Amino acid sequence: MVMTMLHHAGGCSRAELTKRTGLNRSTIAALVAELVDLGMAFEVEPESVVGRVGRPSPQVVPNPGLAAIAVYPDVDAITVGLVGLGGEVIRRIRFDTTRVPTVPETVNAVKAIVDGMRGEIDQSYSIAGVGVAVPALVNSADGRVLIAPHLGWRDANLARDLARALDYPVFAGNDASLGAIAESMFGVARGINDLVYLNGSASGIGGGLIINGSPLRGTSGYAGELGHTLVNSAGVRCHCGRVGCLETEVSMARLLAVLKLPRADQDDLDIALGVSRDPAVLAEVRRQIELLSEAISNFVNMFDPEIVVLGGFLGSLLSVGREQLTAAMIVRSMSSIGHTVAIERASLGSHLMMVGAAELAFAGLLDDPAGFVRGRRAHR
Repeated sequence: MVMTMLHHAGGCSRAELTKRTGLNRSTIAALVAELVDLGMAFEVEPESVVGRVGRPSPQVVPNPGLAAIAVYPDVDAITVGLVGLGGEVIRRIRFDTTRVPTVPETVNAVKAIVDGMRGEIDQSYSIAGVGVAVPALVNSADGRVLIAPHLGWRDANLARDLARALDYPVFAGNDASLGAIAESMFGVARGINDLVYLNGSASGIGGGLIINGSPLRGTSGYAGELGHTLVNSAGVRCHCGRVGCLETEVSMARLLAVLKLPRADQDDLDIALGVSRDPAVLAEVRRQIELLSEAISNFVNMFDPEIVVLGGFLGSLLSVGREQLTAAMIVRSMSSIGHTVAIERASLGSHLMMVGAAELAFAGLLDDPAGFVRGRRAHR
């Protein structure tokens, strides 16, 4: 519990740990000493505060030398990052692909990128494992990708193949669910117990739900396929077989088409939408925001969240059309809910999937710090 608090807060004082856990000071001192001895954390002297009475409590900081490798494969790029304990993205490398990568191509690209970082890793970091955020239905127990429609993957054992290539333990999960966790731990939804997260990428739209402080996973771990919510009964057919799904009607591909751009990362899209006065672009933005508000109002009515967080290109739509989106959502939602729910853009930006994927790799370390270290020492 203490290690998890340090990780998610990026460090805090012994006094704060005592207050948050309800444990006494001597117990906290003993637990902190154990974490320091394990190499999980260290203590630093706090900065003096003018006018403060008494000796300030030492700051306990997670060891940034403990890190995870994060991987995010998408239809147009493979992104690999190095994330330190405490949620800091130390390194992020995006490898643009000329076509949708296969599983073997993804494994080879990730291995090449990680091999390029080996010198830095071996010199400065101890790797807890590899976390992979996949736009797919993923069996979180074994990291097997059941189906990734946009990537064209089916029944792919990505975690196993990456583990063999990298010689690290590998864990995989759905990208949007991991995005929700990242924003709730480190982003705009920190400290909020109930949230709906929607992520828009080149692969489509995925969703993640945090209900009463815990991720909503469902019986098989596949809850949150919010991109397949009906928003237009007269729309186009989705790859799932239905007509008018959210991700077919609200899509990055449609935005890029009217912007006449072959591809764009989030920053490029923000700029393009922000400066465009092309009537076709403005009309498409209004159309997508209208349909997005239809979906969000349904999610607000169903889950009664404190906040709806929009990531990826959906965040770009929010930036240029907040008033339209908020007004439409309020009209469609039950008034007592629609007037109080906040709609915010994901604050982690391009680091979001790196931070979310890393949480998978850090899970074992946080659950049992002493056991993690014993296992590492035995492995050596």
